[in-house]
Amino acid sequence: MTEAAVVDRRPPRAPARTETRPGLARRVGAALRAGLYRPLAGDDDRVAYWVRHARLGVLVSELACLAVVGYVLLTDTPARHSAVILVALAPVILGCPLVLLLPLRAMMRDSRGPTLFYLWSAAETVVVVLVTRWDGGSSSPLDALLFLALTYAAVAYSPYGVVLMGAFMTLSYLIAVELPDLTTSGSFYMVSMGFFTIVCAMASANSWAVYDRQVELMRDQELLAATDPLTGIPNRRAFLERLHDAVHAAAWGHQTVLCLVDLDGFKGVNDAGGHAAGDELLKAVARALGGAVRETDTVARLGGDEFAVLADVDVAFSGEMLAERLRGAVAAVGGASGVTASVGVAEVEPGDDVEDLMHRADAAMYRSKSAGGNRVTSPAAY
Repeated sequence: MTEAAVVDRRPPRAPARTETRPGLARRVGAALRAGLYRPLAGDDDRVAYWVRHARLGVLVSELACLAVVGYVLLTDTPARHSAVILVALAPVILGCPLVLLLPLRAMMRDSRGPTLFYLWSAAETVVVVLVTRWDGGSSSPLDALLFLALTYAAVAYSPYGVVLMGAFMTLSYLIAVELPDLTTSGSFYMVSMGFFTIVCAMASANSWAVYDRQVELMRDQELLAATDPLTGIPNRRAFLERLHDAVHAAAWGHQTVLCLVDLDGFKGVNDAGGHAAGDELLKAVARALGGAVRETDTVARLGGDEFAVLADVDVAFSGEMLAERLRGAVAAVGGASGVTASVGVAEVEPGDDVEDLMHRADAAMYRSKSAGGNRVTSPAAY
């Protein structure tokens, strides 16, 4: 058989898979959704702010409707004593207070919050442009209420939301009031609305930027308050909070172990090399302990040369096995300086008191130290 007659029976090679970026329309849509529905609140204080804002919106809407009622009843205009306008205002006057019956605190934490405000502004826009049309169109002063509604939006909505509502208001005015005969005054009004939308969007962007900076500063402060400044790992305060959570999780069958690690011979490092040498060793121990556990576990410095570890365990990997690994990690980085670790182990049990749990681990750790150090002890070994 010649080479030409040989048939390649290998399966055809699959075409190389290439990662495709989302289409332009999808990226734009994702950006719009993120901009329009960015979270309004992430904490109780911010939730309270938005609830107050909703209540203020109800008050402003009621006062605006009552002002229009007075305008219809008391002024000599095309809308004088207009039953159509009064009927159109009745649902707004009666319906706005119903907003206060909604679960506003829960709504402000998810997409329901922005949706509420968008629907609210859209409904107000429809009412304003209709009563403006019935009052004579572009010559009516009632169209000024759109500026009031957009100002409220600038204080509440994201910049995307402000632009969206400003465009909706302008388009609604064009369709309901100006068309089919576009007037000069109407054109000027829409241009003014466009410029006002830009100004409101800028004000909204600045407001949200200030809020974002405040949130970032608060997170930085919380991180600093929960971090040991020397080693960069969690401090005692943060560790006790996580230990408290672990006790609650134990009630659901989550197995966790607490290990207290106290360094043996650390004072000699300070005496021989000064505090700078001691600080470097503490940093090295923190790194070694962190490398001996999983990323989901917690390594903290409680103070001085005492560390704590909170880790998940199971049948295949017990607390004593973890403690032995921690002891070995300290011996590896501190052996040259004569530093080892005394480790005390305590299993986290359902219903534990955090102070009692710490006391059990602390007593086990001191038993290790009293026995000569560089060893592991658990309450079960007593």
